[in-house]
Amino acid sequence: MSQTPEGLLRPRDSDVLRSELRQLAALSKAPVVFGGAVHAGTLVLSEFVGTRTNRMRGLAVAPSSGLGGSAVATGKPRSVADYRSASTITHHYDGAVLGEGLRAVVAVPVVVSGEARAVLYVANRESGPIGDRIADEMVQAGRRLSVELAIRDEVDRRVRLRLAHEAAQAQLLSGADAMVTEQLRDLHAELRGITPAVSDAQARNKLRDVTERLARLVSGVTDPDREVTLAPRELDVLAQIALGCTNIEAALRLSLRAETVKSYLRSAMTKLGAHTRHEAVVRARRLGLLP
Repeated sequence: MSQTPEGLLRPRDSDVLRSELRQLAALSKAPVVFGGAVHAGTLVLSEFVGTRTNRMRGLAVAPSSGLGGSAVATGKPRSVADYRSASTITHHYDGAVLGEGLRAVVAVPVVVSGEARAVLYVANRESGPIGDRIADEMVQAGRRLSVELAIRDEVDRRVRLRLAHEAAQAQLLSGADAMVTEQLRDLHAELRGITPAVSDAQARNKLRDVTERLARLVSGVTDPDREVTLAPRELDVLAQIALGCTNIEAALRLSLRAETVKSYLRSAMTKLGAHTRHEAVVRARRLGLLP
């Protein structure tokens, strides 16, 4: 398996290329069969059957260069009856090809969606045209490989679409969750703000109990640390600060003086061991005291 840039697990294309070349070698009975995949327009020879040397292994064939490069550029099969004397191709790779002793060569591109993705070769060590039967076997092999690669591409495309859809859904849900959380925090702060104005002591206690349960629900702290206990007014102030209110804004919302708010905030920070307003809010949420 190989990892694509998108992170998808995909069977190695080199494995199916190797399998197709071995099948081609068995069916054609050709002495030499080889090929490679095309990467960013450059053909890299990697798979070989019947070769005697390693001269061509890893050979990078540029577009329009040599027989394979011409097949990549045109998207059509190319052949030469005698590689050494052929005038229809460039001879950039004579050292590797002739060093292997190859003379007659046929190259068939594997085309997917109009783009050459690999090239299959059959070669003889004697000059002369390669027969039609072998050429037909090569064309069939190229078609089979083209279909296989197209199927893999389509699977990758669908997986990418699925992953993109799931990511978009997760982002939507995350955004919705964040919106709900902010609304619950606003509600919590509003309840904390009106509770002191309720004249009935029993009703005040019930409202405070509701806000405490709401804080634990949103923060996810089911078993709060009771070693830290904030006074009701300290929590009232901290709930407003958590919404981003200044001391003056918190004072207006709680019907308190700004200096009183500052005093409650300082006391809450001391109990929480916090050095800043933001740190106090974070610690209070971790303890389940704020949503």
